Parts: sequence; structure tokens; C-alpha cells
Amino acid sequence: MSLVTREAPKFATDAVVGHEFKEISLDDYKGKWVVLFFYPLDFTFVCPTEITAFSDHYDKFAAAGAEILGCSVDSKFSHLAWVNLPRNQGGLGKINFPLLADLTKDISRDYGVLLDAGIALRGLYIIDPEGNVAFEVVHDLGIGRNVEEVLRVLKAIQKTRETGEVCPANWHEGDDTMKGDPDGSREWFGAHATA
Repeated sequence: MSLVTREAPKFATDAVVGHEFKEISLDDYKGKWVVLFFYPLDFTFVCPTEITAFSDHYDKFAAAGAEILGCSVDSKFSHLAWVNLPRNQGGLGKINFPLLADLTKDISRDYGVLLDAGIALRGLYIIDPEGNVAFEVVHDLGIGRNVEEVLRVLKAIQKTRETGEVCPANWHEGDDTMKGDPDGSREWFGAHATA
């Protein structure tokens, strides 16, 4: 069952922040937007492309008022070893957000992404400042996520919250929103209809 509109499952766990160990709790981020993503395992192939892409876009998420958290079923020690390995050797190098250790698999289980094999699917959750899940997407292991799309969705959610209007298909920041009622939406359709 979807977590969207529900309170995000709470957690407190060890994490790697920079090159240090720290305990991270979802409660640490109250009042902020959070992008929480799960990946299968450290020292794999698609995962570092996603993690480094999120890190390289960190400033854009921060500018939108969002924090990023990555999570896998690995230990904090494995995370640290991976961060200490340079990118040109399949490592992560410096990353700009915490990597959560889910060695007990409780976080993955609570978010509904834990496979019977004991690893997490690629799940991603946008959690609003009130602590509720506003967006989720879960998919198979072999497909990397599009970080720009995650940022687009975050900004669309924020726009609807800010204006009370809705965002049509393929909306990007700066595009017109639409009024979410039969009469008000005619203005958007009138300006954007192709046929």
C-alpha cells in the first residue's frame, strides 16, 4: 500500500556524514523537505552513478529547501569505505549528504522496499515539512533514477502547496499552473490546447 499522504515511517540509525559516523533521525529534519532514496548495495554499479548524481545536484535541492538522505542495508563501515574510494575507481569520493546504514533492514521494511533477498529496491520518497510522504516511486534494481526528474517533481509539489493550483503533465519551474476545477482549468486549456 502506498505511503503517499501518510506519515513517513520514523527512523534513527547510524550514518556516514562526510567521513564521520553520526546518528541520524528523521526527526532531525522536521520542518524541512526530505528526499529519501533507497539503493540496493554499496560497491555495486548503478548505485554510485545515482549517489554521485544526487551529490552533484545537492545545491539545487538545498536551494529548494530540501535535504537528501541515501539509505541501503549496508553498515556504516561499508559506507565509509565506499566514500573513501575515489570515483574513478568505482567509489563515491566526497558526497554532500548522509548515507544511512540499515543493517537491521527495518527502515527498508517500513518503507516497503525490502526484497526477500534482503536488499532494497530503488525506492524514493519526498517527505514534506510536516513529515508526510508527498511522493513515492519504487522500481527494479537495474534502472538508475533521473535526478533532474526528482528535482522537477519536488518543485511541482512545492508549487501546488504554495499556489493551491495544480501542475499539468511535463510541468517545469516557470511554466503555467492550472486551476484545479472545471471552470478555472479552461483558461489553461485555452492557452495550451494544440488542436
